[in-house]
Formats: sequence, structure tokens, C-alpha cells
Amino acid sequence: MKVLILCGGRGTRLNGERPKPLIEIGGRPIVWHVMSIYAAQGFEDFVLLTGYQADAVAEWARSAPWRVECIDTGIDTPTGGRVHAVRDRLESTFCLTYADGVADIDLRALLDRHHGSGALATMTVVRPELPFGVAMLDGDRVAGFREKPVSDEWVNGGFLVLEPGALAYLRADSVLEREPLERLAADGRLAAYRHTGFWRCLDTAKDAIALEEAGPARWLA
Repeated sequence: MKVLILCGGRGTRLNGERPKPLIEIGGRPIVWHVMSIYAAQGFEDFVLLTGYQADAVAEWARSAPWRVECIDTGIDTPTGGRVHAVRDRLESTFCLTYADGVADIDLRALLDRHHGSGALATMTVVRPELPFGVAMLDGDRVAGFREKPVSDEWVNGGFLVLEPGALAYLRADSVLEREPLERLAADGRLAAYRHTGFWRCLDTAKDAIALEEAGPARWLA
């Protein structure tokens, strides 16, 4: 089964120069960690949808220990447009995720959820740790505080599974997380897989520090 990874990001909130997929955690690019999650569970056919500094990502990919194809989908192409660009290569169920999010996810359970749902797409949802503490109120008084609690709301955690039929919801200018997923949801064709274990994405320097402190053992169990 093909695993598509969105690798077009710039990483401007991290260092402004290096492409985001190649930002290192524990001496390895974050995309290597993402791929390792899949490879450890038997998925080793990767397609990297590149954009910013596509040549640098492709050069790194040549040394990866898995079957990897890099496809330059344009510097400013939105996420859905990157998948749309390779739609002719996707003839069966495929996985899709981002190059900057890691989790101790059970991918086989995700696939089972997808196949059992009959949906065109299944999205892993997570409840992230809030980046700040919250005040516990008792009427108009502050009764205490909770430091960085887990959100009560579910958000898109990446790690999607899609059928070729879901590609009809994409256009060259689509932002995956907006109209395509919103339309799939409105049509009742988007299933959710709840992941309650470890999950973290790499957006800021603080995230990089947190991932370094957590270490790969948290997502490569």
C-alpha cells in the first residue's frame, strides 16, 4: 500500500531556511521518523510530495532504507493540490499523512476502522495538549490551575486512509483540510479514528524541544 507524505513545507517558524521535512529530531529528519512509524508496521512504499527545496528532500531520500519516490508538486501548491497532482498513480486504497507529525499509532487498527466504516476516507483525530495552563473557576473565583491539560476537542492528527473515490473531492487548488474534508464530512463519507496515545507535531522551536525530550521511543514503540 502506498504511503503519501506531504513534504512541501518551508518550516519558517523553525529556521526559515531548511525544508521542514528535513528538520532534525534526535539527529534524524522529522520525515524519517514519520516514515519509520509506517515501516515498523510493514508499510515501506513511500511517495514524498515535495515542494520547497524539492531537490534537497530528494537527495536525502536517496539514502533512505525504504522504497521512496519523490514527486515535485510545486513550491506553493496547497496540500490537496499536491495529492491531486498524483491522482493518476492512485488506483487503490492509500495512506496519506504529513511530514511533521509523529504518534504511537496502531496503523493496522486505523486500516481496520477504515475498511469497516465503508467511508471514502478515514482521518485520525487526536486531542492535543494545550500549550498553556488553564484556570479552574468556581463561580467568580479561581479555584486552582491545570498545567497544559489535554484539549476536550478532537483535531486532525494526520494519518489518513483514502480510497481513490475520495480524489474526486480534490482540485489543483484544494487545501485538503478545508473544502475536500468538509465536503466528505457533509456527504457522510469521512470516518474518524480516535487516537488517544502519544501525538505531537513539529510547528515551532518549542515543539522541536519537546520532541527531543520525548525521544523516538514515544512513537516507535
